[in-house]
Amino acid sequence: MDYPREGDERYGRHGADGLTHLAGSAEPAYRMRPMPLHVFLLLLVQCCLASSAYGGKSYPRVQVADPYIELHTGPGRGYPIFFVVDRGDWVEVVKRRTDSWFKVRTESGKEGWVTRDQMEQTLTVTGEATNFVDPGRDDFAVRRWEFGAMGGRFKGNNVMTVYGGFALTPNLSTELAASKIFGDFSDADMATVSIVSHPFPNWRVSPFFSLGTGIIRTDPKTTLVQEDDQTDQISNVGIGVRSYLLRRFVFRAQYKYNVIFQSKDENQEINEWNAGFTVFF
Repeated sequence: MDYPREGDERYGRHGADGLTHLAGSAEPAYRMRPMPLHVFLLLLVQCCLASSAYGGKSYPRVQVADPYIELHTGPGRGYPIFFVVDRGDWVEVVKRRTDSWFKVRTESGKEGWVTRDQMEQTLTVTGEATNFVDPGRDDFAVRRWEFGAMGGRFKGNNVMTVYGGFALTPNLSTELAASKIFGDFSDADMATVSIVSHPFPNWRVSPFFSLGTGIIRTDPKTTLVQEDDQTDQISNVGIGVRSYLLRRFVFRAQYKYNVIFQSKDENQEINEWNAGFTVFF
């Protein structure tokens, strides 16, 4: 195989995919204009505003049946007790943490954390004993936060990704992701923000679609030619599937079609595959 050598006109820079980019390639150069970051962020803000009704949901109310319940400043016995709610008073259940602690809000507006044992001694609005079930598939459909880690391939090279997501509505969420790409000739760091659509959030195995943009910073390993690090904009569209496993854990697999808008008069198209696990709250 005829490899390009230093001094050869075909000798080019090494890109994020770890393959040599040949300046004398027979493929014609083309230029696709990237989506401006401020346009994408404006779209993201509009989605957040549209989700205000979703964020304004009401919370379940329970009545204290024991002589009192104790409100801690945080979800753990190491946090001090700062308030006591007396028998007969009502509290709203705002949040659940680690399946053992509940954040509640009193009628006077005070918020604190209560143990599951004490919460199970309260009464519902119908006068029945409150029963808290462990997290399940229905909780995944109405999750607000999720965090995960994935591994995969970025045009033949290994990639590791960590991400966090926030649900704007049951069918729409936003995600921030950071990736490390390990190439033969160069490594790269990538950060992206995405809008994710979930058309069937109640399905145990549910598809999703994504649209994102961000930046990718390439760090060449080659010592034959001195090259500076390069930062380019990257945009992608994706499709994937989530499968609920148990409690708060979900398996996730996805494919993304990426376009890197390079500073030179050409773009780079890259296929990306990932799979990993997610925990939701």
